[in-house]
Amino acid sequence: MKASSLKELRDELKIYPPEQLQALCIRLAKYKKENKELLTYLLFQADDEQGYIEAVKEEIDLGFEGINMKNTYLIKKGLRKILKDTNKYIKYSGIKTTELDLLVYFCRRVRTSKIPLSRHVALKNIYARQVAKIETGLSKLHEDIQIDYQDDLMFLKA
Repeated sequence: MKASSLKELRDELKIYPPEQLQALCIRLAKYKKENKELLTYLLFQADDEQGYIEAVKEEIDLGFEGINMKNTYLIKKGLRKILKDTNKYIKYSGIKTTELDLLVYFCRRVRTSKIPLSRHVALKNIYARQVAKIETGLSKLHEDIQIDYQDDLMFLKA
């Protein structure tokens, strides 16, 4: 079965009454956890973006507390899991400043934790990719917003 384009879906959804749209949304949310999480964000958290950012930061903190620091493999695995979840939450929001806030927070946590970045190439690469992603996202924003993030970027590059 071939998926329809977004335009075709949008046009088709226009003809449905609100009750049927609600039933479609509920059915969509039933089958995949990510759909349910996105719907939760859109319905309950999109109005309070700062609260959403704080909740995600708390989840990042919990992830860092749960990292097994016994060996590099487990550290790398833990970082990737935290980063995967962070990127998922960034995708839900779709706001560039939220993306920057969360990535800067992730990188700050990496820098301030006892993760040996300098001794392991894989860990260093994970960190460097996120700093590069922050730089790329920052370059697309207005100059006033860029100035707000300059101190954070300098700390992450040092």
